[in-house]
Amino acid sequence: MLRPASRRASQQNPSPHEPPPSPYGSNAGPYRPDPGPYPPDPGPYGPDPAAHDYPPRHAPYGPPGPANGRSSGQPSDQDTQVFPRIPRGPAARGPHQPGPYRPGPYEPGRYERGPYEPGQYEGQYEGPYEPGQYEGQYEGPYEPDQYEGPYEPDHADGGHSRRRRGRRDRRAEADGHSKGRRRGRIRRLLQRRTVRIILALVAVFCCWLAFSVGQALAAPNGGSLSSKLAEWARDHYLGPVVTFGEWLTYQPPKVGGKPGFSLAVPSTAPTKYKRTKTFQPIIPQRLTSPAGTPLAGEGQWRVLETVKGQPAMFGTFLRPSSVYTSYVAGIVSMDQRLVSFQLRPGAEDPGPGNWKAKPYIPPGTRTGLIGTFNGGFKINTSGGGFYLNGDTSGTLTNGAASVVYYRNGTIKIGVWGRDVKMTSNVVGVRQNLKLIVDHGRVPASVNQDVEANWGATLGGGYYVWRSGIGITKDGRIIFVYGPALNVSELADLLHEAGAVEALQLDINPEWTSFEYYKTDGHASDPKPVDVLPTQQAPASRYYSVFSRDFTAVYAR
Repeated sequence: MLRPASRRASQQNPSPHEPPPSPYGSNAGPYRPDPGPYPPDPGPYGPDPAAHDYPPRHAPYGPPGPANGRSSGQPSDQDTQVFPRIPRGPAARGPHQPGPYRPGPYEPGRYERGPYEPGQYEGQYEGPYEPGQYEGQYEGPYEPDQYEGPYEPDHADGGHSRRRRGRRDRRAEADGHSKGRRRGRIRRLLQRRTVRIILALVAVFCCWLAFSVGQALAAPNGGSLSSKLAEWARDHYLGPVVTFGEWLTYQPPKVGGKPGFSLAVPSTAPTKYKRTKTFQPIIPQRLTSPAGTPLAGEGQWRVLETVKGQPAMFGTFLRPSSVYTSYVAGIVSMDQRLVSFQLRPGAEDPGPGNWKAKPYIPPGTRTGLIGTFNGGFKINTSGGGFYLNGDTSGTLTNGAASVVYYRNGTIKIGVWGRDVKMTSNVVGVRQNLKLIVDHGRVPASVNQDVEANWGATLGGGYYVWRSGIGITKDGRIIFVYGPALNVSELADLLHEAGAVEALQLDINPEWTSFEYYKTDGHASDPKPVDVLPTQQAPASRYYSVFSRDFTAVYAR
């Protein structure tokens, strides 16, 4: 805002050698009105050279009276001045105001609040004006720039951005106070003795937990990390948590479709067998496919292993369901006259003991090895016990389905206490649940309380990887395993293959497997081969320490 010229003139910096001019004193030089839109300001107070006297001033800011030469109640343009105009000359004094002018006490005007001080209206700048002082950093002539255009309010103009910034600042300040209060509460809480004791116990528990889980994962038991972690959880009473996790990841079987591999492989072994008067090989009959019209090679037996030129182990494939037709089960038939069976303990189940057997098949003991397959449930959930070479884990329970291993290498399957029992010839017993084929028939119990009677499956689904073992009338041992099997289908496959007594072994993909071994010129270190190409467990799983018990099959 522009100021009156008289005030601008009066606000010049005084000389350092002279005292500042008083607002009540007179100027040194004669009065010279400034040009501009304002009328000339009054000169310094004192006698007017053209007048002999001056009437006394009226009260400040009051309306002029008739003595001032005006009509009462009629304002003039002089009433709008910043300072009251001082009349001059004889006409202004009037006939009744003789004598010289004597000024009255000074009173500030409307726009004057006190004596002027340099820099009062110029901010922090006290010197003469210099170009560029208020033009920012630009010192040259004006040039249009990128900001030419319609006006938009910004931060400096108090627009929306400024209001938002104000709210953000207040919110940030409030958040800072809240964080400070929270930190204070936490510090006070940590100073309590009870809280410190609880935190110490939690720290000890976390250290133990990390050590225990790390030890389980690092154990050389042949399982995957997920299976090791699941085993650790089940051993520490977290079975429901594992079951819930399996339920979240469970995928139901796919309806329809065809198998992802040919059922006509592996290629059939030589069909000419060495026949003698004392030995007649048992050749199983072709099986009927439960899925309907059989595929090429389905249900047809082929020789997997021979012993002394005789067929000792046969294998075939069957689709167990007419609904889930893309899933295939593997079936193996073993002649006990040509093979022998050995029960082996697991490193974790049954665990350490005086078993007089290794939890794997070490080098030097592999000559004559022709097959391996998995054992049953964990001992504490199998409904029975485990016995080997005079040592026992769990309790051998009457009524439990049992696989009994004899000193001559043969096995029998039946109900403990009814069909089989402890004798001097028994070297091993593996119990697991109840029979699913009993006296040549499938009991109705296989479809009742599946999870309670036949084990918690992945996600609670009935159709999962399952394995089972049975015995025929002529003493052959039948092993069946595969994906997308329920208990009834597993029992039907065992019964179809000729089993008169059978039981379920383990379930779920990590634990079910059957491997046969090819010498390929290396009789002391045969190569393991999966019966089912879709088997998830590695074929060489029993060549290193394994966590669960299993059975090794040797040639006689």
